[in-house]
Amino acid sequence: MNALSEQILSELRRLLSEMSDGGSVGPSVYDTARALRFHGNVTGRQDAYAWLMAQQQADGGWGSVDFPLFRHAPTWAALLALQRAYPLPGATDAVQAATRFLQRQPDPYAHAVPEDAPIAAELILPQCCGEAVSLLGGTAFPRHRALLPLRQARLVRLAAVTTLPSGHPLLHSWEAWGTSPTTAFPDEDGSIGISPAATAAWRAHAVTQRSTPQIGRADAYLQTASRATRSGIEGVVPNVWPINVFEPCWSLYTLHLAGLFAHPALAEAVRVIVAQLDARLSGRGLGPALHFAADADDTAVALCVLRLAGRDPAVDALRHFEIGELFATFPGERNASVSTNIHALHALRLLGKPAAGASAYVEANRNLQGLWDNEKWHVSWLYPTAHALAALAQGKPQWRDERTLAALLQAQREDGGWGAGRASTFEETAYALFALRVMDGSEEPTGRWRIAQAVARALDWMLARHAAHALPQTPLWIGKELYCPTRVVRVAELAGLWLALRWERRVLAEGAGAAP
Repeated sequence: MNALSEQILSELRRLLSEMSDGGSVGPSVYDTARALRFHGNVTGRQDAYAWLMAQQQADGGWGSVDFPLFRHAPTWAALLALQRAYPLPGATDAVQAATRFLQRQPDPYAHAVPEDAPIAAELILPQCCGEAVSLLGGTAFPRHRALLPLRQARLVRLAAVTTLPSGHPLLHSWEAWGTSPTTAFPDEDGSIGISPAATAAWRAHAVTQRSTPQIGRADAYLQTASRATRSGIEGVVPNVWPINVFEPCWSLYTLHLAGLFAHPALAEAVRVIVAQLDARLSGRGLGPALHFAADADDTAVALCVLRLAGRDPAVDALRHFEIGELFATFPGERNASVSTNIHALHALRLLGKPAAGASAYVEANRNLQGLWDNEKWHVSWLYPTAHALAALAQGKPQWRDERTLAALLQAQREDGGWGAGRASTFEETAYALFALRVMDGSEEPTGRWRIAQAVARALDWMLARHAAHALPQTPLWIGKELYCPTRVVRVAELAGLWLALRWERRVLAEGAGAAP
């Protein structure tokens, strides 16, 4: 076990040291399909088309069958991309299967917009539906009627826009509303809104209008973004890139949840990242990437990380996202994010600042079982639950909640893991362990024994599935579709396994479920 712990620490060091390349993000069906459609040259992207068809599920749709709300955008986009790829083997059958899938699926946007709707759904889904109807005639596709007023209102506001500043949040969905390349220009990385789909759309318009010398920069960005997927296939791109603030911030925050933030074996790698974050944080805060708009979520987590490292960052960087007693992730956000407010609460408590409003909001957003399950940036309830427990317990070592503990233990599957879908995942099992670590320290002996038993079962499950340097594959993070920020998830997996190993050693040494 000691050898495995050392191996885990070694891999974590390597991951942290690699976080200067813009970030690692798994391949995206939606963005790849949109980029292929805008690229135009089918024969030059045959491998990417083959990859796209290989992702189609047996029912004809794309995306996880466990989370149907997030299947519409990738399925619409893949259908539209493959509709023009008929010369390729299998394309016709794929289009027919996708059409049947969309016809059969209930429309989640027929009457209302779900709280956890994907990014820019009000712009993307009606546009894709309209394109498909015009291409495929009178097919009875879902019309997403509840999104139409939101789309129209957004388009009215966008009609008054001449040029958006580089990194503006609306540029992330430029492919769903932009028509003139003059409304946007590539940022320093060559992207439009850190989005491969938006960048590919902008490039296509720019080529048609021959109006800009910056097409080469967009091409270079798309090539670099493609490499970030580690797929090895030109034209297969991620959902978002770069993530050179989000990736290190969340990775170090995760180390804290596992009790690894101050581990001597990681000290130098952590020091380098902390120094970079400290230098990059300004009064306006930080966004997911250096050249993208600041937001409350990335800013709050950066403040947490800096404070944990002994720095004294100014809370003003977070306060200007405060609206009443809540924190908006971005200005004009459609609905508040639970995890953003969880992270704001954690930052405020670490900094010793008043946080009554954020605390009340976080407490109020639990379900009847005492869990947090209405998150808009991650599809699993285990993610906000682990983070909320850490925030609520900050500075309150005796904080406990039997209702939440009972729900966490009851949610453990027979195989020993946790998961919001049909199967346990390594990432979600790690979040469950982070949550149990918070609760273990204030439990009475019976509760600690129950926790120790659950951790032992989880450890067996994780050991049976652990492989050194494996790349996570399950997309659970919410963007325009579900996606996987590979290094962020891998850090969580490794930290969870390290925590379980240490927990077992402590239990064996003390003969009880002691907190790591």
